Amino acid sequence: MNTSEQAGWLTPDNEPVYDEELDRRLSQWLRGISGLPNGMVRPRWTPVPIAQPPANADWCGFGIVELPADDNPAYASQTDEHGELWRHEEFECSASFYGPRSQWYASRFRDGVSLSQNNAELNQLGLSVVKHSRITSFPELINNQWVRRYDITVTLRRKSVRRYGVKSLLDAPVKFFGD
Repeated sequence: MNTSEQAGWLTPDNEPVYDEELDRRLSQWLRGISGLPNGMVRPRWTPVPIAQPPANADWCGFGIVELPADDNPAYASQTDEHGELWRHEEFECSASFYGPRSQWYASRFRDGVSLSQNNAELNQLGLSVVKHSRITSFPELINNQWVRRYDITVTLRRKSVRRYGVKSLLDAPVKFFGD
């Protein structure tokens, strides 16, 4: 880890999860609450696009669409060796439910995020539900066939902690001189 003992940019030595690992956690959460089977909750915008299920299959596509800034990070837990930057990070996860029972799955998910036991399970992943949007219908024409689609956006929050090698000032030798 680079430290404040040398000039230059400081980078943290630990990171909260983002990208694919965060997608895996969100997929687990969406699948658990909606009741969709394994493989039917899929992240959007993957490097290699995943083939869409048939029009008669129920499934969900999701993705993080916004990471609003927390304007009040805190620098805390200073030790002799490092300090931590704490930020309460929010992000918006958009979920689109497709298929003949998509409205049912979307409403089941919406109601499930309101249960304290489900939020407690989400807390085990380091996340918490802040709020959710209304369910909106967005039917899609896919391969000349209309597919039912219902969207909901959920705002999630977590405490993100990054540790930086900012050393404490342990000794400040001072010489006073003069009359």
